[in-house]
Amino acid sequence: MSRTVLDVRNLSITFEQEGQPVHAVRNVSFTVDKGETVALVGESGSGKSVTALASVALLPESARLDGSVRYLGQEMVGAPERKLRQIRGNDISFIFQEPMTSLNPLHTIEKQLGESLALHQGLDGAAARTRILELLEKVGIRDAESRLGAYPHQLSGGQRQRVMIAMALANGPELLVADEPTTALDVTIQAQILELLVDLKREAGMSLLFITHDLHIVRRFADRVCVMQGGEIVEQGRTSEVFDDPQHPYTRRLLAAEAAGAPDPVPVGAPEILRTDALRVWFPIQRGFLRRTVGHVKAVNAATLNLRAGETLGVVGESGSGKTTLALAILRLVSSDGPIVFQGGDIQGRKFRQLRALRKDLQIVFQDPFGSLSPRMTVEEIIAEGLGVHGVPEGQTARDLVARIMTEVGLNPATMGRYPHEFSGGQRQRIAIARAMILRPRLVVLDEPTSALDMTVQVQIVELLRELQRRHGLAYLFISHDLRVVRALSHKVMVMKQGDVVEAGSTAQVFSAPRSEYTRQLMAAAFDISVRGVA
Repeated sequence: MSRTVLDVRNLSITFEQEGQPVHAVRNVSFTVDKGETVALVGESGSGKSVTALASVALLPESARLDGSVRYLGQEMVGAPERKLRQIRGNDISFIFQEPMTSLNPLHTIEKQLGESLALHQGLDGAAARTRILELLEKVGIRDAESRLGAYPHQLSGGQRQRVMIAMALANGPELLVADEPTTALDVTIQAQILELLVDLKREAGMSLLFITHDLHIVRRFADRVCVMQGGEIVEQGRTSEVFDDPQHPYTRRLLAAEAAGAPDPVPVGAPEILRTDALRVWFPIQRGFLRRTVGHVKAVNAATLNLRAGETLGVVGESGSGKTTLALAILRLVSSDGPIVFQGGDIQGRKFRQLRALRKDLQIVFQDPFGSLSPRMTVEEIIAEGLGVHGVPEGQTARDLVARIMTEVGLNPATMGRYPHEFSGGQRQRIAIARAMILRPRLVVLDEPTSALDMTVQVQIVELLRELQRRHGLAYLFISHDLRVVRALSHKVMVMKQGDVVEAGSTAQVFSAPRSEYTRQLMAAAFDISVRGVA
């Protein structure tokens, strides 16, 4: 018989907000057995992460818990702090969604991994270093030894997430709580991480509580699934049964949510907005007292592309392949070599003052809307910030323009006096889009704009981007590791690997008949993730 590792019974969690109770979780009950993977799915705010944090009492003091959470029969609700410290990070480990806020920016990767090993296993020196290298290599960090002295900001988003996974696995936990562990990872590394977790389950009999909004992973990876809405579990059961015959309307809506369709055709005679020819971004490697250049990191090597008004170019590839660096070079935010022709003029050699007038035509929407929006500014101030730099068109007011663009992106102008934390993840991304669109740009760089969003919200954002492109003839440079979204939004696709463009062509051609082996690997990982050991 299977042994129950985590037993949650009638768990309710309430927070006090402005003197009023907020019921985050209501009467939630489920179990996780030894060697089993249980997925918690649902939209942002449904109570998934709060439920998981309650397993080791990581909630703030303002939270009131009712019910029971038992780990191997031991009650965790109200347990002494000393007992909880012994269990956290040793018996129960966490992988959090946002590694940049979970890793200490002042400590090297080696030191942060070493702290956990020293605390729970007493390892230090050469033994700890050997174990750290083994962990980093297991989670897919290339040339791990050279990364030991790196700080979090020196790693890509995907690499930081892999470090977090290595830290969580360091002490061989009995239960691993993975809160959106593959959100920041490209599809090939995502498949590798899932394979790794399956191997660990098999070798150590480890149990997994898996929180995600990617239902494609759940279908292939989880033994059982619990669907949460509004703090309650509305449906749970074997994954195959829930996916093949969902009973609750909310479950059916989640399963139906997937970015589909294709963008509108590019208008005949649409003018060229952007062109690059063998664009190169090489970062010097400097060593010695005199900091002599001894080599280069070839972040982008000879990238050639062109974009017309109303056209989207999807840029895909693994973390560290040069996608974001390419975009930053086009925006003239990092140094590069090679022509960058924007609206007929080469902007490569232009000085800061010359570029300033063009900035309103070149905008960017970042991956993490919460990190890119100032928590101290109202939504009105955030969206109108660009108008303060580039001016308000004659005969109009900034407030009227903000209200108009908020309506256009599906936000209520009556909320412009609120702050970012008062909005959901999808609403915050709409705010970020509104901030870019209020200046009526010609080219918009979209850097992973949907990766942190729920599936239902992803669909809404893709539809919004299509509508804005249709209405204003925008050119999009769309960076993403979600190939389903790329296929739904892009006219053309460019595939990058370690700074090189390995394939480029129309979306239909690249997806239906990829020429390079690397592209075929990406497609296989994205559309048919085969996880060993999962039925």
